[in-house]
Amino acid sequence: MPDRLPRDKGEGKSHIGFMGLLQKVAPMPPAHQLEEEIERLKKERNAVVLAHYYQESDIQDLADHVGDSLGLARAAQKTTADVIVFAGVHFMAEVAKILNPERIVVLPDLEAGCSLADGCPPEAFRRFLDQHPGHYVVSYINCSAAVKAMSDVICTSSNAVRIVQQIPKDQPIIFAPDKHLGRYVIKQTGRDMVLWQGTCIVHETFSEKKIIELMLRNPGAELIAHPECEETVLRHAKFIGSTTALLKYAVSSPVQTLIVATEEGILHAMRRDAPQKTLIPAPPEDESCACNQCPHMRRNTLEKLYLCLRDLSPRLELDEALRIRAKKPIDRMMEMSTGV
Repeated sequence: MPDRLPRDKGEGKSHIGFMGLLQKVAPMPPAHQLEEEIERLKKERNAVVLAHYYQESDIQDLADHVGDSLGLARAAQKTTADVIVFAGVHFMAEVAKILNPERIVVLPDLEAGCSLADGCPPEAFRRFLDQHPGHYVVSYINCSAAVKAMSDVICTSSNAVRIVQQIPKDQPIIFAPDKHLGRYVIKQTGRDMVLWQGTCIVHETFSEKKIIELMLRNPGAELIAHPECEETVLRHAKFIGSTTALLKYAVSSPVQTLIVATEEGILHAMRRDAPQKTLIPAPPEDESCACNQCPHMRRNTLEKLYLCLRDLSPRLELDEALRIRAKKPIDRMMEMSTGV
């Protein structure tokens, strides 16, 4: 196993170390051999590939574990591999590193970000918290390590309602960074919360008008939606849930036609597990774009997955003091999510 790179001591920053820049690099294998080479490298590196449901289908099929944010955090927590390849976005790889400081964590594309994380800069969030002293801070996992370090507990769409329900009723709460998920949690729990005004670029793009038109053209079809969607969409949904919950509902529901309002990548798992169902991706407002696909998730490709396994880069590193602070609210989430 190659030696680990030294850490940059810059407080609050994560960075990537690039290995072998002066070494002679082997050529990229032909496309038809990529999957075979990735499997070979996984064994050679003792690596595990974790992939989100929003990844391309070919990456999902090669992954050792496919899941939503909570499931992948648990998989990262339990792994015994030497190398974690996170086929997802940057904040997800950060979580894996927070939970596995001694393991190598690589991300196929460093630029695979998140509109929610990018829309909640740590400095601005610190000012926001200072304006609301005495609040218990619940942060959605779609945020940077620095924002996690300022939080009391982390949540995912799978456990947000349950976590808020466990907070004493007289305790004021800040919920960040997704305002739509926050409003959904308020509706489910009856708790008043101060919301950071962040949104997901995918989940806010769905068109209520076009969804209604789809339902009229498909009598008996049900809309199922992720709680990051806008309220105008959620009010038409038969079922609202996390990515994993939507998958389970698609399999168990007796309804044969489902309109799915979340990132289109989940349809691969739904079609695999419920091949008899008709599954229709919810349409975006602008039909000229693939706006129901996350552009950050789609930056990862088989070629980049191969390269990061071959070179063990881009490699994620975190300042140790920041990592320790960010781990506490993640550990608290795990403790409060038993049974979810």
